[in-house]
Amino acid sequence: MKITPTAIDGVVIIEPKVFGDARGFFFESFNQRSFEEGVGGRFEFVQDNHSRSSKGVLRGIHYQVRQPQGKLVRVVRGSVFDVAVDLRRSSPTFGRWVGLELSEENQRQLWIPAGFGHAFLVLSDSADFLYKTTDYYAPAHERCIAWDDPAIGIDWPALDVPVQLSAKDKAGLPLENAEVFE
Repeated sequence: MKITPTAIDGVVIIEPKVFGDARGFFFESFNQRSFEEGVGGRFEFVQDNHSRSSKGVLRGIHYQVRQPQGKLVRVVRGSVFDVAVDLRRSSPTFGRWVGLELSEENQRQLWIPAGFGHAFLVLSDSADFLYKTTDYYAPAHERCIAWDDPAIGIDWPALDVPVQLSAKDKAGLPLENAEVFE
């Protein structure tokens, strides 16, 4: 597994070693020991989630103010533009974001530590998105920041379809009004 740091400390790109031939491919999608050695630290994953979304669906920027979740995310079908936003007020990178394409072709994964917001935009006709979390979903503690907040300035890829948002995501707050982490 190859671990590549991003511009924000703690967020890393994980690229598994893929063994492929004319019959298909094989790779370890998760190995606890390799993961912990690569990202530095001990993590316990308690929940796996799977979502399917159509082209233009944008989910996020989501996070939980209590029971914050570290997320290990990947795409098993299709492609998305995936984003992590630093929501730790005491961090030198507070309000900054990193984003990259995750797809079934590139097999990349992104580790997003607790203290970050998370969002993704579906680029393909549809996408199956998987993620492991370090804490349980807690709807009472979930918050949402506006996906298009100019204070964050995410450079979302242009699509030939309109962005589709849930009611929760349409109601996302600007970063300056959001409850964040110290």
